[in-house]
Amino acid sequence: MAFGSDRQTTFARTTDRAVIDEGLRSYMLRVYNYMASALALTGIVAFATANTPVLMNAIFGTPLMWVVMLAPLGMVMFLSAKIQTMSAAAAQATFWIFSVLMGMSLASIFVIYTGTSIARVFFITAGVFGAMSLYGYTTKRDLTGWGSFLFMGLIGIILASIINWFLQSSALEFAISVIGVLVFVGLTAYDTQKIKERYAASDSTSVMSKKAIMGALNLYLDFINLFLMLLRLFGNRN
Repeated sequence: MAFGSDRQTTFARTTDRAVIDEGLRSYMLRVYNYMASALALTGIVAFATANTPVLMNAIFGTPLMWVVMLAPLGMVMFLSAKIQTMSAAAAQATFWIFSVLMGMSLASIFVIYTGTSIARVFFITAGVFGAMSLYGYTTKRDLTGWGSFLFMGLIGIILASIINWFLQSSALEFAISVIGVLVFVGLTAYDTQKIKERYAASDSTSVMSKKAIMGALNLYLDFINLFLMLLRLFGNRN
C-alpha cells in the first residue's frame, strides 16, 4: 500500500511540475509578445515621425522636444508606481502609450544615422539580447548578486552622460557606450531571471497580465538602451 501511495505522490508531483512549466512558458511567451509588439510600435512611430517634416519640426524645432523626450520617463515612473492599483487594461493602455511616445522621441535617429546602419545594429542587438535573455531564463546560477553591481553601473552611465552633455567629449561618449553595452547585456539576463522568478501559478488572470506587462517593460528598456549604445558605437552617421 505504501509503495502504491508513493507512486501516486510522485505522479502528482510530476503532473504539478508539468502544469507549472506549461504555465511559466505561457507567461514568458506573453512577456516577449508584449515586448516585441511594443518594439514594433515604437519603430513604426519613429519611422513615420522621421518621414513627416511637419511632425519633426513641431517636435524637435520647438520646446515640445523636451516634453516628448521626458514623457516616456514619466510614463515609466507612473506605471511602476501605480501598477498595483491599476486594472490590467489600464496598465496595458499605459504601456502602449509609452511605446508611442518612445517612438516619437527616437525619431531623430533616422536623421542622425543611415537606415542601413540602423537595421544592421538592430539585428545585432536582437541577437545579443536573445542570447542573454535565453541565458537568464535557463541558467541555474543565481544572478541576484549582479543586481547591485549593474545598478551602480547604470547610475554611473546616467551621471557620466549628464556631464558629457556639457563637455561634449567623444572619448567619454565612447567609454559611456562601451560600459552601457556591458551593463544592459547584464541587465537583460538579470531581468529575465527575475521575471521568471516572479511567476506564480496561483496568480489571478489580472495579476498575471500586470506582471507580464511590467516584465515586458523591463526587457523593452534593456533592448532599447542596448540598441542605442550599440548604435553609438557602430552606427554610420548621415
